[in-house]
Amino acid sequence: MSDDDFKRVESQPCPMSTCAAPAGSPCRTGKGKVAIQYHTARFRLMPQLAEVLSVPTPAVRRPGSVWTELPRPASTGTTPAGHVRLGYARASTARQSLDAQLDSLAEAGVARVFSEKISTRATRRPELEAAVRLAGEIRSSGVAVTLVVHEHKRLGRGIELAMLAEELKAGDVGLEFLTGELKGSHDSSGIVFTVLAAMSGMEREYIRDRTLEGHASARKRGKTIGGLGVTNDSILSMALHLRDQEMSLRDIAKRLVVTTGAKKGRHPSPATVMRMLRGHDQLTTNPGHSELLVPLP
Repeated sequence: MSDDDFKRVESQPCPMSTCAAPAGSPCRTGKGKVAIQYHTARFRLMPQLAEVLSVPTPAVRRPGSVWTELPRPASTGTTPAGHVRLGYARASTARQSLDAQLDSLAEAGVARVFSEKISTRATRRPELEAAVRLAGEIRSSGVAVTLVVHEHKRLGRGIELAMLAEELKAGDVGLEFLTGELKGSHDSSGIVFTVLAAMSGMEREYIRDRTLEGHASARKRGKTIGGLGVTNDSILSMALHLRDQEMSLRDIAKRLVVTTGAKKGRHPSPATVMRMLRGHDQLTTNPGHSELLVPLP
């Protein structure tokens, strides 16, 4: 941590509703005093300070004194000089191709593309971090920046996507998706983007609930859902969750355990998992045609 970290923190307004200090001013307490240290929600959004545990308010800001708004940075509100578009592409496994994403980004006119083959389950994605870091550096020089991605799922879902959007917002970096349900340019601080990001995280739960309702309805009509004694709604739910984490069929099978019947305590085969998920997808696509399901052995 350097002596001028507070300048980086104050380059953006505090997102805490209880503080909401504008750019250029220190954070404040609920009693209207200058806070001893900057709110975590503020400095955590700065890529350069992502690993810092706390950023104290410097003595020049007089911590504990009555809070007053300080002059805002001269660059605040100025028109950006130019516009740079950076691209990001990701595949989950080494076997998957990035060609379609790279072609799409090239057609969108991005200046540089960061790409990697890594699962969304990874705690760190080096190329994404590098893209966000470069975007912040370019923006701090006075040039407008947009991070362009083929589809929002390449970045993440739900809370993960919302957290990234907050980081981009802190750096005043735009976000654009070329396809999918969030297609288009987004103000990551806007309520519409927040709602859409949350909905993308709820997508899997909605599909799961609709599928289980369809299974129950099919059983009432005497239809067979999955392999008797091998799969059930609980196993299906877990398999859907693991697939949503972009795991392979083999890895999903290793995480599942048969709970009843002669195979109790054993793992289903990858082929069984594939047929179970295929049956789920067919039911989801054609909820009124349960006969499309393939019974499991």
